[in-house]
Amino acid sequence: MVFSTLPFVYAFFPVVFILYFIWNNRAWRNAVLLAASLIFYAWGEPRLLDLMLLATLEAYVGGLLMERWKDNPKRKKTVFTVTVVLLAANLFVFKYLNFAADNLNILLGGRLDLPEITLPIGISFYTFQILSYVIDLYRGKVAVQRHYFYLLLYVSFFPQLIAGPIVRYQTVEHEIRTRHETLDDAAAGMRRFIQGLAKKAIMANAAGALAETIYAGDPALYGTAMYWAAAVAYTLQIYFDFSGYSDMAIGLGRIFGFHFLENFDHPYIAASITEFWRRWHISLSTWFRDYIYIPLGGNRVSKPRWMLNIFIVWGLTGFWHGAQWNFLLWGLYYAVLLLVEKLWLQKLLDKLPKLVGWLYAMFFVVVGWVLFNLTDFSRLLAALGQMFTYHPTDWVGMAAADMSVLYGLFFIPLGLVWMLPLPQKLRLSEYDSPAALAVNNLLHLALAGVCVVAIISSKYNPFIYFRF
Repeated sequence: MVFSTLPFVYAFFPVVFILYFIWNNRAWRNAVLLAASLIFYAWGEPRLLDLMLLATLEAYVGGLLMERWKDNPKRKKTVFTVTVVLLAANLFVFKYLNFAADNLNILLGGRLDLPEITLPIGISFYTFQILSYVIDLYRGKVAVQRHYFYLLLYVSFFPQLIAGPIVRYQTVEHEIRTRHETLDDAAAGMRRFIQGLAKKAIMANAAGALAETIYAGDPALYGTAMYWAAAVAYTLQIYFDFSGYSDMAIGLGRIFGFHFLENFDHPYIAASITEFWRRWHISLSTWFRDYIYIPLGGNRVSKPRWMLNIFIVWGLTGFWHGAQWNFLLWGLYYAVLLLVEKLWLQKLLDKLPKLVGWLYAMFFVVVGWVLFNLTDFSRLLAALGQMFTYHPTDWVGMAAADMSVLYGLFFIPLGLVWMLPLPQKLRLSEYDSPAALAVNNLLHLALAGVCVVAIISSKYNPFIYFRF
């Protein structure tokens, strides 16, 4: 189930909301959230729900054993290692085993035939959340969770289950038991949900439809200009799709008393690639920093080893997104860019006007999203060829073939304005007067109505992070 669908908006969420607030009892409310989360996941993956339950059980048992042997470092480390290996093996088998077998067959000329393994929705997200609990427990940063169903609620909580943000256990450790829901939090959460829904239903879908139409059409019609338009459109789609989902998750969490950390901080205003990755998908980049990069030694090692650490982390970051070579290429692309900045370019960027740094950063970000988007290398090379060698656009033929392309172009300026911090600063919720708050709520209700109309009227409503 996806948030930007009518079954969620008109059925699932209202029922959960009513059942949750009908009694002021923490055990009841947690039970409602857990049942709702399992139903939410089973809606799309009923056959693979057991995998999430098993992965949570592995972490639960491993946590209890680490707590039992906390005064025996050798046994504790053994349990920790086994638990991490089991969780990583779950992820590898269901996400990467077919990919590994196919490439071994190509490389070695073998005939290793495996049944096609279905990729469970959200497995990368919930596996990283479980690992954060296990690793932080081993490091002594969180207390052991002695109740399996509390741990399962943390793992399966439906607002962030299938697309993040990656919520660390220490963020919600105490709120699972002792959170306090308020009317102000519920209202603020609902406004945040509507803002995220608007990003997805209005902006991301329109930009995505434009990009997909161009990439699927005749290159002779679209030419260089429209292939750059497609690249910019996908750049907007992935931001509004994913940040919109994060907004909806943060808003829903707040309605039920949870306070998730922000996942995006206007990444498309960055004036360097380093700054971009401080602002984009913050929960993922900080996860790799804290659990991979720093344990490898970070930058506290020799320069060659530090450079290797960068390549390892970004190679893993690329493959985390999917079992395709283009994702590895995308990760290594950013490893090279970040190394160039850290070794030579950053001092120059600091001296140049911000606009120059922004143009530089956005050029490489847009090209990077082309690498990310097109998993077929022949299509990828064709798209890059269209972008970097001039091909005229047949505007008349393009309009005759599909007028929706011209319609979609109108959403690019809208997205470029919407991505800026300025609209956020103009939100009426920053004012304290009752009249301003009332107007703000009415505007959000109207925006919700526009979102529903957009969902009903459009047949294009993909969720691109399902594949992760």
